[in-house]
Amino acid sequence: MPDNLDYNKNLKPLAKSLRADSTKAEIRLWCELLSKRKLGYSFLRQRPIANYIADFLCKELMLVIEVDGYSHKFKTEEDAARDKVLSELGFTVLRFTDDEVMNDLPNVQRTLETWIAEKTEKQP
Repeated sequence: MPDNLDYNKNLKPLAKSLRADSTKAEIRLWCELLSKRKLGYSFLRQRPIANYIADFLCKELMLVIEVDGYSHKFKTEEDAARDKVLSELGFTVLRFTDDEVMNDLPNVQRTLETWIAEKTEKQP
């Protein structure tokens, strides 16, 4: 995947501010699972894609990981529209709640490892 695939430079300042103001769940997921290629792949935080900012992005796997807080309970239509656009661009979106990340990280890790294993088995 090219580095600039649907990169929206206009969202760069907002993405930078979101990185500086991450939620506790985002910080935990980043520190314990996604940073430093802990799952075998490089992830980026708060990466602009099209008109959205993905919480986490792995370009190599074409994977977006979203950590949904309480407010997402009221954004189901907005999240579905966002997921549809990202899917049309070739991304898979995996969503976890703040609660899952904070209270059941081993299951989040298993889910990610299983998805990665299945994805990489299908690749030539």
